[in-house]
Amino acid sequence: MTSTLRADTQAVKTRVRDLVLLALTFSSGAADAISFLALGGVFSAFMTGNVAFLGLRVAGARSPDAWAILTAMAAFAVGVYLSARIVKRSEGSCVWPKHVTVALGFSLIPHLLFVAVWSATGGEPPLDAIRVLLGFWGLAMGMQSAAIRRLHVEGVFTTAATATVIVLASDLTAWSETAAERRRLGGILLCLLAGATAGGLLLVHAHRYAPFLTIVVSAAATATAWIFLRDREAPETGATTRTA
Repeated sequence: MTSTLRADTQAVKTRVRDLVLLALTFSSGAADAISFLALGGVFSAFMTGNVAFLGLRVAGARSPDAWAILTAMAAFAVGVYLSARIVKRSEGSCVWPKHVTVALGFSLIPHLLFVAVWSATGGEPPLDAIRVLLGFWGLAMGMQSAAIRRLHVEGVFTTAATATVIVLASDLTAWSETAAERRRLGGILLCLLAGATAGGLLLVHAHRYAPFLTIVVSAAATATAWIFLRDREAPETGATTRTA
């Protein structure tokens, strides 16, 4: 009876975890769309794109402002470092270590600072403010990425889709064994698309309030993790690299 109850609790926690991951992916999709369209064509989460833009800049081709690119990349790296230091304190291999929630909570601070600067400039930031904004969102996205990496959910980073596509395509070779993972990864891709779409629509129809979407969704995801996934950090039975 106890083992059955524990298994049911584990299944519920896994579903809640996946919902939180979907929400965070939606948020990062919106952030990237907004930063690309409104902050000089630089991404705040998709560092692969920024590296490519920097290469184009070095080659003398048309590309976004070099300092804006470097600011976003440096801030992202700092965010990863800070978040990694926080989640490193987690022990065991549970569905959602409590320090992951702590790291996500701290990531809301640069989100708040972004909204404050964006609002102060009326949603039309000059170049210097654009670099500051990219720094804030790069920091937030880096912290989110490192926190989610601690979960060891294969193919899920919430701020990039390449690994998700690779794992999802690989799962097609073991169709009957990977149904749950395919649903999770498919949901991640759809939420990234939906977030980017929502961010773009808000820029067109409610420009000044567009960034509020990311902080609201990120805060809701963090609160959900705090409420539903915080009660214990006991090791999972038979934990593997692929999380159920």
